[in-house]
Amino acid sequence: MKNFEEQEDDNNEIRLTTPLLQNTTRIDASTSHAPSPARDENSPIEQVALTVPVTDDPNIPVVTFRMWTLGTLACILLSFLNQFFWYRREPLSITAISAQIAVVPLGHLMAATITNRVFFSGKKYQFTLNPGPFNMKEHVLITIFANSGAGNPYAIHIVSAVKIFYGKTLTFWVSLIVVVTTQVLGFGWAGIFRRYLVEPAAMWWPQNLVQVSLFRALHEKEVRTKGSLTRNEFFLIAFICSFTYYVLPGYLFPMLTSLSWICWMFPKSVLAQQIGSGLHGLGVGAIGFDWSSISSYLGSPLASPWFATANIAVGYGLVTYVITPLAYWFNVYEAKRFPIFSDDLFTATGQSYNTSAIVDSNFHFDSDAYEKEGEIYLSIFFAMSYGVSFACLTATVVHVFVFHGRELWRLSKSAFQEKKMDVHSKLMRQYKQVPEWWFTCILVINILATLFVCEYYKSQLQLPWWAFLLACALAFFFTLPIGVITATTNQMPTLNVITEYIIGYLYPGYPVANMCFKVYGHISVKQGIAFLQDFKLGHYMKIPPRSMFMAQVCGTLVSALVHLGTSWWLMDTVPNICERALLSPSSPWTCPSDHVFYDASVIWGLIGPRRIFGDLGYYNSINWFFLAGALAPILVWLLHKAFPSQNWITLITTPVLLGATINMPPATSVNYNSWIIIAFLSGFVAYRYHHNWWARHNYVLSGALDAGLAFMGVLLYVSLDMEGVSLDWWGSKSDGCTLASCPTAAGIVVDGCPII
Repeated sequence: MKNFEEQEDDNNEIRLTTPLLQNTTRIDASTSHAPSPARDENSPIEQVALTVPVTDDPNIPVVTFRMWTLGTLACILLSFLNQFFWYRREPLSITAISAQIAVVPLGHLMAATITNRVFFSGKKYQFTLNPGPFNMKEHVLITIFANSGAGNPYAIHIVSAVKIFYGKTLTFWVSLIVVVTTQVLGFGWAGIFRRYLVEPAAMWWPQNLVQVSLFRALHEKEVRTKGSLTRNEFFLIAFICSFTYYVLPGYLFPMLTSLSWICWMFPKSVLAQQIGSGLHGLGVGAIGFDWSSISSYLGSPLASPWFATANIAVGYGLVTYVITPLAYWFNVYEAKRFPIFSDDLFTATGQSYNTSAIVDSNFHFDSDAYEKEGEIYLSIFFAMSYGVSFACLTATVVHVFVFHGRELWRLSKSAFQEKKMDVHSKLMRQYKQVPEWWFTCILVINILATLFVCEYYKSQLQLPWWAFLLACALAFFFTLPIGVITATTNQMPTLNVITEYIIGYLYPGYPVANMCFKVYGHISVKQGIAFLQDFKLGHYMKIPPRSMFMAQVCGTLVSALVHLGTSWWLMDTVPNICERALLSPSSPWTCPSDHVFYDASVIWGLIGPRRIFGDLGYYNSINWFFLAGALAPILVWLLHKAFPSQNWITLITTPVLLGATINMPPATSVNYNSWIIIAFLSGFVAYRYHHNWWARHNYVLSGALDAGLAFMGVLLYVSLDMEGVSLDWWGSKSDGCTLASCPTAAGIVVDGCPII
């Protein structure tokens, strides 16, 4: 095999000429049924052409004993750790990249020590536990298996809300069925839309390039030129730095998560702290030096294309620094009675709302008690976040129709015909594809199983059969437009708000039904997108589709069981988990995402949108955001037609721009500030002015930062947190903005706040 080389042409563009694996031969007509790509043929997407090799060896063993052993182990560990850390104040998201790195020495160890004896030699069913050196393809399949445990099942929020916040009964087995069906239902949508979202070269899935780059760094041999580092050496140095550094924000100096310096300058000013707090305010000037907070909600900033970063920055600035301050200081919706940024629910006097008082003994809305307690109020940022969620939804549909409608129509007409393929699709044609009926069977079985559990356990889930079918229809309709946005921008619009809005109108007063409808309508789409992203990773790395499908199904089932088991264990063993009023100020078990999920179930499910956003509601004017979101892509399209020479206009992606703050709350301003800065330095400065460095090291750096953080985070918890060892000094506090959550309306009395 040739060593990895990067050849520069006269335009300083890098052309990758390495084979995919050691001892790999190029595919030609004698070894493959796939069309032979031309020697210089490559992807039309530059980032893909710079990162993904265009060669393959179909004879490399993929489904091996090592793959099953290490894939299952990695999936179990990732599922446990991610669910364990999800309940903490700053959720530590341990990605599949950590498993991707950790299994390498184990794979080589198994290859060196396990017998290579062939069992049942000469028989049709002969096999061996050790088919040879640990190779990249089985490593990719292990990572795809493990990736099933990298994302937390959204349905577990239902379990947390019912058991912890509502204090009602939800059995383990009903919970397991809901978690499994919501996770696996996405396979149906993935199977239907894979021809649109995997095969076309334009659907390039930027996040996958991080893993592709890391696979190559871990397996390919490089010749180190004088004065430079190989990618392996660069990864090792970055990993050690990340691992060592996380001791500071993770234990010694937690304030590095959010340095809100304006609060330090004005320790007694509510206004200054509202403006400057990175955790409880607008975050002007606030910045964090903690990779876990930087990458926890928006993903790695190093994997974001620059045009997507610019859209996010503009959208974030518009909502956080224009719309929210204007609405607050003009006292829209009595905003000054409440914090400027909060995910809590309030009474008219600025106190926390007692939601348990409006739930009757049948776990249903008590209208008489609601009249007595009074209306629910939101912080102005929380209210605006719902508005931009409405706008993002309609913008997603209109944007895809206007800018990608012709291409999607062409693909629809040629779906069953031979069509032009890029080099990677040509190479994948040699493998047996996953039959459409496999996906159809999974879809039908899941629908039937869910209908059964909804009817048989209606007292616990509250969800009628017709509502589940409606959720499936919404998921089917939105998977394609959301998939197009995700595959091209690395940012995924979500359906969580519109799903709870719809069922809240159709079936108000039943909070569990609302949560279940949201999970089936929203998460089946999200899971389908995740499966499609893994399919694209396998597409880039030339993994047989049937092997990939098998690993995804098995990994999803294992992950669902481990995630739910871990969650159940924590809820039974951690005192007062998620109960902020009962926890000590230094407790990490504050469950930020579960609080937002619970609050949403109260707003949309228990009370219902009609009493909040409808004709009976205080916030009904927010519905105008639906119209604004639908008009925004049309305006951009008209600008493009009016000024066709201005190419930058086509880079305005309104769903990403309008949905920039869709993670806030629980995400805070400091998460966005730091993310945008690093994404700018990577996607614009390094990509434009240090292109060769970016091509070699950008994605490797992202993987190293993730891995170093994950390993040190686990080590700190096991060695210090579990032993109760903690520090108590100025640097171990939050951002020091204790007044940022105070109201500024006259006469509102809140503990710890000055009275205006």
